[in-house]
Formats: sequence, C-alpha cells, structure tokens
Amino acid sequence: MFSFYLGKIKGINIRNIGDGNPGAANVFKACGWPLEILAALLDFGKGFLPVYIIYQVYGIRDFRAIPIALAVVLGHAFSIFMQFGGGKAIAVTFGIWAGLTLWQMPIVLGLGLLFLKFVLGIKNDGYNIVFGMLVSSGYFAFKFDWILVIIFTLNFLIIVYKHRSVLKSSLR
Repeated sequence: MFSFYLGKIKGINIRNIGDGNPGAANVFKACGWPLEILAALLDFGKGFLPVYIIYQVYGIRDFRAIPIALAVVLGHAFSIFMQFGGGKAIAVTFGIWAGLTLWQMPIVLGLGLLFLKFVLGIKNDGYNIVFGMLVSSGYFAFKFDWILVIIFTLNFLIIVYKHRSVLKSSLR
C-alpha cells in the first residue's frame, strides 16, 4: 500500500484521514498534491506493469490472464498488510486496463468519469467510478473479448464492493 507508506514518511497514518481509505485522495488531504500524484502513479504502475508484461509482452491472452490481472486489484483492495482492508482500487484499476488495452479503456473510463462529475454534476465519487465503469463497458461492444469481459466483470464487482458504503448515500 504505497499511500500508507508515503503517509508514514510524513509521520501520518493515512487510515486516520478522511474516509480511512489508504489511497491517493487521503494522501492529498494529509500530505498535499505532490505525494498524492506519486501515490496514484505507484498504484497505477502496480496494476499496469505486471498486466502489460503478461498480456502485451508475453502475449498471454487466454484464461491465465484473468488471475494475474485480478490478483493486482485484489491485492490492493484486500491487502494482507492492512488486515485485508486495503484501498478502493481505482488507480490500480486504471493501471490494469492500461496494460490490457494499451490506454483505450482508461481513456474511455476517464472521459466517462469527467462527464459524470462535470456535466451531470454527480459529486459522489463512489457513484462516479461505478457509473463510469458501466459507461466504459460499452468499450466491449467494439472490442469483444471473453477474457476482457470476465476481467472487467470481476473488477467491477470488486469496485462496487469497495464503494458499498458511499453507494448508500445520495448521488449528489
């Protein structure tokens, strides 16, 4: 959990900030934007690098890609180092999809998130990420691949679970 350790560098337990999530948003609240960007990039890279290597470099595009891609998300969301607490898995989700689709899916997801937040005015980040993923699932209408659909579906379920508490509140 990079965010946790970046907070420790500043002498702060990130789990005591904001919503208690050891993620980049709470690093920002506690330490400012330079460490937030570093935390987000490290979490993104944690998802991107192994998935890119197995999927793009080694060409493993069959069922073996599923546990590798999901292991990164699960390891972040339910970290054994945080007594299975972990983060909300947003940056690592962007990372795995950059590795799997060479930036296509993260661009679609990012544009969806911007649309939801700034055009529709949805301020609840939990709803934004869940709706953003649903919107980006349209990507598969153009590039259908069973392996990617399975990874997406399981990744989506993890995201919904990790955001379950904020999904109980208002959209705005």
